[in-house]
Formats: sequence, structure tokens, C-alpha cells
Amino acid sequence: MDAAGDDMFTLGGKSLSSRLFIGTGKYGADSLIPLVCAASGAQVITVALRRVDSGGRGIMGHIPGHMQLLPNTSGARTAEEAVRLARLARAAGCGNWIKIEVIADNRHLLPDGYKTAKATEILAKEDFIVLPYMNPDLYVARSLVDAGAAAVMPLGAPIGTNRGLRTKEMIAILIEDIPLPIIVDAGIGKPSQACEAMEMGAAACLVNTAIASAANPVGMAEAFGKAVAAGRKAYLAGLGPEGVRASASSPLTGFLGEGG
Repeated sequence: MDAAGDDMFTLGGKSLSSRLFIGTGKYGADSLIPLVCAASGAQVITVALRRVDSGGRGIMGHIPGHMQLLPNTSGARTAEEAVRLARLARAAGCGNWIKIEVIADNRHLLPDGYKTAKATEILAKEDFIVLPYMNPDLYVARSLVDAGAAAVMPLGAPIGTNRGLRTKEMIAILIEDIPLPIIVDAGIGKPSQACEAMEMGAAACLVNTAIASAANPVGMAEAFGKAVAAGRKAYLAGLGPEGVRASASSPLTGFLGEGG
């Protein structure tokens, strides 16, 4: 589609007009969540399974009904734990979308790609829409494709750091090589960084900490929504080539008054 066209993002059979995904953690008050949803324009929201209350109380009571739930398996240390959490989420009425997180490393909070692929394969066979969180490793990403993932979600920097696209070159390889949507997740700290990820060709960005930790989370949510949209438009429009030497934008010859 061209930049002026209707650029819907289809994932798991659902058409999305926004390519910004948001989270529910770290807010000073859960009552901010519906305001952030509205300001950002996001349609997909992730929530840790341990915070889900099927009775409608707690965090779930603050998520607007139109949002696509993306439960995540935060806290899972093995593939088996991730699978169990995903099944519990579906049984609790959270649908069949699941963000797989398998993290046994408590110091750096880096995802285990091989356990993630194992959980992805099991759940994809059970008709889950699986979005695995992973290090931007080409071979792990290929294994996730083979396992039946609906998208892959490489980290831009360690989770919660707001340090931006520290893995930019590796993400670019995934965008070029992997035949699935690439959703940049974790580490993005500024709207300009989300815009840059989208300019590269990422399909979407998931942002939580940068919004929740801002002085004005609602204002920051709006900024991220606009930045993701701008980056996507720039990608569709086609970025101009980079050059090493200066190149004038106007002719350097034929000034007024010159010639016969």
C-alpha cells in the first residue's frame, strides 16, 4: 500500500489501524490505563497473567473493552510454565492471543530463545496466536517461524531500560530475512526511537515503561502514537538514500544575472 492508502495491520485475523501496542505495568495508578489507551490510539494491550482477575476486578477492570488483549507469560522460567500460563489465560476468557516470555535469568532479564521456541510450537498447534519475545537472533527467529509464531518480538534493549534501539543492526536483519511481522518490544525509551524502528520497516512497536514512567503518561502515550504513525508513513513513502558527500538541493550554476 502507498503512504496515502488504508494501511491496516492484520495480525491473528484481526485488522488494526494502530501499530503501537502498549502495556499495563508500572503505572502510578491503574486508572491511568484507559486514558493512555485513548491518547495513544493503541488497540492491543499486554497484561501479565499473574495480574489477571477473571472477576473483572483489579487491572482487568481498567482495560477498555475494545482493546485486543495480549496476555503475557511474564514470570515463566520454562517452556512448560509458559504453556501452562497460556492455557490458563484462555480458560479465563482472555482469548487466544499470547505473548510468550520465558526468562530464567533474573539479572539481565533476557529471554531464552530455545525454550521460547518450544513453547511457541506447542501453543501454535493448539491454535493460539503466538507472539514470542526474543533476542534479535536470526537463527532463533527462524526457529520461531518454523514453530508457527504469528510474529516475532525482538528486544531493542534490555527490558525496562528506556535505552532505545541498541540492537538496531540485528533487528534490521530480522526485518529483511524473516517472513513474519517484526514487532520491536522492550527498551524503547523515546517516541523518536519508536519512529526510527518503524522507518526501518518494523510492523509495530510495543511500549510500556517509557509511557508509564513519564512525568505525564497520557501525554507521552499520545506522542508515541503519533511517532509510530509518522515512522510508518516515512517507511511507506520510501526514505531517500544516504550519501557520503554533500549534494546541493538546488543547482549551483546559472545564477540570476549570469550569461548573455
